[in-house]
Amino acid sequence: MNTQIQPAETMRLKRIFIESRLPEALSPLRELANNLWWSWNPEATALFQHIAGDQWEALQYNPMAVLDEMGAEQAEQLIADKAFMQRMKEVQGAFQSYMSAKPAKDAARIAYFCMEYGLHISLKLYSGGLGVLAGDYLKEASDSNAAMTAVGLLYRHGYFQQEISMHGDQINHYPVQLFTKLPVQAVRDAQGEWVKIGVEMPGRTVFAKLWLLQVGRVALYLLDTDIDDNSREDRELTDSLYGGDNEFRLRQEILLGMGGVKALQKIGIEPEIFHCNEGHAAFLQLQRLRDLIAVRSLSFDEASEAVRASALFTTHTPVPAGHDNFPENMMRTYFEGFVKQLGISWYEFMALGRLDPANPYETFSMSHLAIRLSQEVNGVSRLHGEVSRKMFAELYPGYHHEELHIGYVTNSVHYPTWVAPEWHALHKKLFGADFLKTQSDPKTWAGIANAPAADILGIRQTLKERLLRYVKTKLQADLTRRGESPRFIFEALGAIRSDALVIGFARRFATYKRAHLLFTNMERLVQILHNQDRPVLLLYAGKAHPADKGGQELIRHIVNISRRPDLAGKIIFLEDYNMEMAKLLVQGVDVWLNTPTRPKEASGTSGMKAVMNGVLNFSVLDGWWAEGYRPGAGWALPLEDTYKEANLQNELDAETIYNLLEDEIVPAYFDRDEQGIPQQWIAHIRKTFAEIAPQFTMKRMLDDYYERFYNKLGARSRSMTKSKYAEATELTEWKARMTQSWYNIKVADIQLYDTDNFALPLGRPFTAKVSLHLNGLSAQDIGVELVFFKRINEEELHIRLREEMTLKSDQNGQVVFKCAVEPGMAGVYEYGLRMYPKHRLLPHRQDLALARWL
Repeated sequence: MNTQIQPAETMRLKRIFIESRLPEALSPLRELANNLWWSWNPEATALFQHIAGDQWEALQYNPMAVLDEMGAEQAEQLIADKAFMQRMKEVQGAFQSYMSAKPAKDAARIAYFCMEYGLHISLKLYSGGLGVLAGDYLKEASDSNAAMTAVGLLYRHGYFQQEISMHGDQINHYPVQLFTKLPVQAVRDAQGEWVKIGVEMPGRTVFAKLWLLQVGRVALYLLDTDIDDNSREDRELTDSLYGGDNEFRLRQEILLGMGGVKALQKIGIEPEIFHCNEGHAAFLQLQRLRDLIAVRSLSFDEASEAVRASALFTTHTPVPAGHDNFPENMMRTYFEGFVKQLGISWYEFMALGRLDPANPYETFSMSHLAIRLSQEVNGVSRLHGEVSRKMFAELYPGYHHEELHIGYVTNSVHYPTWVAPEWHALHKKLFGADFLKTQSDPKTWAGIANAPAADILGIRQTLKERLLRYVKTKLQADLTRRGESPRFIFEALGAIRSDALVIGFARRFATYKRAHLLFTNMERLVQILHNQDRPVLLLYAGKAHPADKGGQELIRHIVNISRRPDLAGKIIFLEDYNMEMAKLLVQGVDVWLNTPTRPKEASGTSGMKAVMNGVLNFSVLDGWWAEGYRPGAGWALPLEDTYKEANLQNELDAETIYNLLEDEIVPAYFDRDEQGIPQQWIAHIRKTFAEIAPQFTMKRMLDDYYERFYNKLGARSRSMTKSKYAEATELTEWKARMTQSWYNIKVADIQLYDTDNFALPLGRPFTAKVSLHLNGLSAQDIGVELVFFKRINEEELHIRLREEMTLKSDQNGQVVFKCAVEPGMAGVYEYGLRMYPKHRLLPHRQDLALARWL
């Protein structure tokens, strides 16, 4: 008998997907489910909700999952339902009509890159505000028929799902996304093969396959490294969003930026504009440089001009520490070989991401790289634009931050996604059936004045009751799972009153957002919450990043306060904040609270969603609310800090909140007339709709991007590529000449009004004359200007006047500039003369930031 032990056989398994098939009569449902258009079309959503019944929420509002769950019996019932079949036919017709529209032939082709996209709860491609904004932007680009293509990553686990323990600890779960239940399609070539691209990493090539996610008319291409071609380490590159260490982040950003450009090339898409939404994708410009050098035989400087002419960088971060950066040794590991393909030195490469190229300890900033390789840069609110100009001023020596080219487009929200059906129906009735085409026009919204107060109040109460039903169901489930006592659960649920003033605070739990502020003076807060005649309910929700211990501590603090017996059902923390919960909150609460540390809120968009639903904002005048606030349409805490010490400022802000709640907000809500109408509250709602809502629709935001950036970038991109990049060559040669000769320009003479000994009488012109030896440069290459500043304090100056001097003579290499300007203002000022380079192809002064104060 053979007793030899045989080696264990390793199981070899391969994955197969057996696709469910619908009857031919129901095939339009699959067509609709495969395009996210359904998610912002109420009729399409209603179709799938009808099929899912009470399983709609359990299936994560996901039509693909709904169709996979459908059995033969249910399919036959639907086919026999004539009313359903007619509705399906009508929705399909509307969808096909929508999709048949094409962008104008001369529309600039835009590629939009972002690390995350918040499109729908069933697609775990987002963590928070940046992603939701990007998702809303693609939806509006679709509605407005923009020629836009988007690029991102397809995550196997995405961002985490949140659970709260008995003691308030945040527990992070990473459930796997089932791609077969997502509306993503494999991108295949003419031979039917799955399209893949390769990105060079140290000692290997990392491969990624392409998926297509159709967002209405906009194609979103997603890269996925979880394939057999890669090692386990590289397969995990698209495992989770914002996971891993700093090197993992670097590898993800290489994949997104450089891999994204390769993906577009592989499928034959040739954008004219590259929009980098936050710095994560900034490496895309390096790939474009390399391709222009290799394929078009351009020099690095010529390629840089072509790349910059077609690039927009949007920064969302108001503090320097929030920008991604990587140490030099890590950059050398991943880019040393690549830099040789660019034809520049390692020192020159590192200079793209540093303030001081000679400082070996300075890290490589993705934002600095993006700025240096983008013609246009913008913040995401008016205030954030100012903050960004100050933050990046060191990149442009010789210029004051107020005059930098960094602009802004204030973030906004996609109306069809976030507005409750009840409001949408009323708006259509008041503003006209096609009002979405003019949704950003304040004149459209003026019709809200014609809405009866009872109708407005009725909608608000309906939405609140819908929210509170959800809150009770979720709270009971969450508290039961945590192991809370039945008595506490019963008391908490019983304390939730539909006649309460409901205040919502839901967002990412970062410490600067100060979620703890309301709990500064517990005695006053309890007094406000325990008024039986005027009840107030606080709803909190939000996630803290797994590495943010401070944010997690805030969650723990609020959860533990909510467990106090005297506050049961008065303060509620809702677990696992997501897009569907957000919709219920921004539609159902009465007041949306936001208390960020000034000026750390770049924009914020949750309050805008609340505005679209007649919810009143109560916020610090930071981010978008600094533009949005109107007296009589919500409430505001001051823009400026009173104290430099944070704890004192927190205490002051908390007391201000308590006072406004007690003296204004609570009375405005509960003071009712004979018909039970809170007339003052309704007036706030009307003004919110009429004066704030139109300013923060995504239609307005997209229009602003075209007006301020896309139109001129499209024109410049086309111009720069003509005649074998002739303009890029011309500009490169001129910049080289100016840089080489700039400090050879000699000042021959300066004559100014004698401000050392005499005051300038108001009404009398200030005169200046400057003579320069140009030493080979042309007078047309030079500009000279007079600049007046007003000193605010020891560190801060404001520009009050800037006057370009006139060229009066140009003889034998010596030029004379003169000016006579009447300042038109009295007081003490500081002034100077500045020389700067000029060229017809410069898009703005900082494009060649050579400036000399004479």
